[in-house]
Amino acid sequence: MRYDLVIFDNDGVLVDSEPISNRLLAEYLTELGHPTSYEDSIRDYMGSAMHRVHDLVLERTGKRLPDDFDDVFHARVFAAFERELKPVPGIVAVLEKLAADGTPYCVASSGSHERIRVGHRATGLDRWFDDARIFSSQDVGRGKPAPDLFLHAARRMGVEPARCVVVEDSPLGVQAAVAAGMDVLGFTAMTPAGRLTGAAHLFATMEELPDLLI
Repeated sequence: MRYDLVIFDNDGVLVDSEPISNRLLAEYLTELGHPTSYEDSIRDYMGSAMHRVHDLVLERTGKRLPDDFDDVFHARVFAAFERELKPVPGIVAVLEKLAADGTPYCVASSGSHERIRVGHRATGLDRWFDDARIFSSQDVGRGKPAPDLFLHAARRMGVEPARCVVVEDSPLGVQAAVAAGMDVLGFTAMTPAGRLTGAAHLFATMEELPDLLI
């Protein structure tokens, strides 16, 4: 294989959580007096850490979100995950192949450690990701599009950035991986290909991914 480490984004790449979380985020922001459509949420927040939501709302309206915003939002999301969340179609076969081939892999997500683990337990993906393979924006000072998270994951996994490939579905994630000096494979299941500028290759289904790693 051409890479020594495969780094997966989580939301939208491992677990099919983006429709759920962006629907709930749009609803909650609208409740609070910041009218937001599902499409707005996808465009502005997909792939980002929670601080981006706070920053953009403050920048646009001059108003701060409530202190308990993150807690309330995550409670809603986690409850929905238990009811609705599924693995991204085809990802289990990809993980089985990486494990069988002995290829190192991990996840580096803008989501919190709790969010990652709740999603993995709900979908059964926790069998593929022990604590040593899970990295969150909570681990670093700046989330995507800064390269810090991906560089942190590579360092902890003992692999040079140039030998890593990132599997991403958000523009912010692609920017972060490129800034980290890593190749990026852009997953276009939910994101128009034109928004993933900088990705070395684009693919629409997980069945295509193994051939891109060789």
